[in-house]
Amino acid sequence: MARLLAARSVPAMLSYAGRTANPVAQPVPVRIGGFGGAGGLAYFIGENRMTHLVDATHPFAATMSVNAVRAATITGTPIAALTRPAWQAGAGDHWTHVADISLAVAALAGPARRVMLALGRMQVDAFVAQPHHYYLLRFVDVPEAAPALPRHSLVIARGPFNAGSDAALMTSHGIDIIVCKNAGGRGAEAKLIAARQLGLPVIMIDRPALPERTEFHDPEAVLHWLAHDADRGV
Repeated sequence: MARLLAARSVPAMLSYAGRTANPVAQPVPVRIGGFGGAGGLAYFIGENRMTHLVDATHPFAATMSVNAVRAATITGTPIAALTRPAWQAGAGDHWTHVADISLAVAALAGPARRVMLALGRMQVDAFVAQPHHYYLLRFVDVPEAAPALPRHSLVIARGPFNAGSDAALMTSHGIDIIVCKNAGGRGAEAKLIAARQLGLPVIMIDRPALPERTEFHDPEAVLHWLAHDADRGV
């Protein structure tokens, strides 16, 4: 989205939450950090004379998405969401759907298993409630503090990944179940393809409910949405 906006000389600013230590360089101005809720974002929109708001956050960043809709309402700013289509189970998949992290933790009750937690670092410590399992973790950055899980291995790597290397990783660690969020898109799909190839079950955490809004899956569609206005600042 940022590359397309820059290529068309549309003035834009990209906001990062600040969860990744070394984010990928972008061709538009970047800010990092929170806004202070919906009111803070509304103030930011007004101060910077933004004419449109595109919510391109992670599908599980529900608080930010709710605040974006509220800020757009406060300021009267048109808003659209750029989202990745959710993954759908297909032939050969063995998915158990759960609504949230706490239910994913509960779904691991039972004998000790070797679990790949494909969640990022923010919710990993919730699985301390099931300490008898072995956990394989994969983070983008080295964490400031070691994960609290008593039995785990940590791999530092940045995607996108491929099914072959993910299958090899799962096999080398003897993984027999995967826990992941339905983030959607192709960049993180490799683990699901690998799980299908290996016949491994997946505990799939479904996306949270979000306010009604205009949604697009293609950055070009967002540009079309923006095109009706001659004066844009996104």
